[in-house]
Amino acid sequence: MLGLIAATAGLLGAATATRPGLGAATPSNAQRLPDGIVFSGLTGGSYAFDGWRGQPILVANTASLCGFTAQLDDLQALYDRYRDRGLIVFGVPSNDFRQELATDEEVAEFCAVNFALDFPMASLNSVRGPDAHPFFRWLSGIHGFTPNWNFNKVLIGPEGDLLGTWRASARPVSRPIRRAVEAALMG
Repeated sequence: MLGLIAATAGLLGAATATRPGLGAATPSNAQRLPDGIVFSGLTGGSYAFDGWRGQPILVANTASLCGFTAQLDDLQALYDRYRDRGLIVFGVPSNDFRQELATDEEVAEFCAVNFALDFPMASLNSVRGPDAHPFFRWLSGIHGFTPNWNFNKVLIGPEGDLLGTWRASARPVSRPIRRAVEAALMG
């Protein structure tokens, strides 16, 4: 029974954070986000993370047909609250958990009709396994964090360090995420 409870907690909500100054080792350059991470944009163009160096980035793997889809509003609220201070919120639609629409166009239309989103969003990407986008392969290979459901959140610091990871049930506007964002903005 405890194994089932632990597995369920891991699926839905445990937060993991690496916070320099709280006993964590300072990340080596090999642990930092590599140069050249680029995502195609949901409605065209591309997003190069190198262009956001010096700014914290909160990345969330999203899905339009998930029980956590309402978190899109929370992601927008977090972006609205901190964007003027430099926070980037970045959504990555994925169908790895079979809850995303079939095309970029359908995802863009769904977001436009149901949510007033203006934070950057990638085109559809895989977030786990051999077909995962290079960002998620780095996250898994170097840091051992692989999204296990939709709406996992990852905070990358201004220097490319992994500052925190949160599972699906952690709301983007929750106190732990806000505190980590605020610390990254002050650093």
